[in-house]
Amino acid sequence: MTTPSVDLEGRRFGPVRFRWCREKVVDFVDATGDDPERWVDHAPPGMAAAALFAVAAPLLAEFDDASVIHGEQAFTWHGPLTTEIDHEVVGTVARVRERRGVRFVTFELAVTNDGRPVVEGRSMFIASEPDGSVRADDEVVEPQAHVRGTFEAVEVAGSEFGPFARSASRADLVRYAGATRDWNPIHWDHDAAVAAGLGGVICHGLLQLAWMLQPFATPGTDPAPLEAGRFRFRRPLRPGVQAYLAGTVTDDGGTVELFDDDGPFVTGTVSR
Repeated sequence: MTTPSVDLEGRRFGPVRFRWCREKVVDFVDATGDDPERWVDHAPPGMAAAALFAVAAPLLAEFDDASVIHGEQAFTWHGPLTTEIDHEVVGTVARVRERRGVRFVTFELAVTNDGRPVVEGRSMFIASEPDGSVRADDEVVEPQAHVRGTFEAVEVAGSEFGPFARSASRADLVRYAGATRDWNPIHWDHDAAVAAGLGGVICHGLLQLAWMLQPFATPGTDPAPLEAGRFRFRRPLRPGVQAYLAGTVTDDGGTVELFDDDGPFVTGTVSR
């Protein structure tokens, strides 16, 4: 396969200068359906994705025509994501494993301000060639640009919040990509997603993560409402598909799941 070999381990991307500008925060809040009055001088915790892709984008470009998707993501927030100040971002490839023609790339993120940590992250990217090494999905019908899922009432036993309906149109995905610079074509180009073996466009994993953080981060006025979150992406969510958000919450955090009738798309834990 054409993906990089394990000598990618230890490679450093950055440092690069980065800031959460107010204009992009507005775009992110709009694309994720968050509360615009809540996030004025600070970015929502999920916008750590923009800092991640300031250094992850050149890493993913190393994989040429391979299909690259998110497998897991963890973030630790050491402080608020303050807008309009410069930060330094560094990404490091911590580990590369190969199994049956699929590469599992562990990527570590560090965002600092004047040497003080602001955000740390750990990503698992899964890279594979659409050459039969993994099963390719059948091509799906591409939904219209502005179509979201159709809400249907559901009940979830044991949930302390939700279920809240969540869905993204293809236009939402483009808006999210613009706000975070996550321009992986599998999230907006139908033909590229089909060629990657995905059958069609899939939603950004970190868009779903942003939804899942909202029940924990929205209440109150603390500009740094969360301490950490860890998420596992279990299967792709397609644009135009209706998903639901539910979970449990305590003073210290809780658990959260994004799902439909076929099971979870993403599961996660959050601490605050």
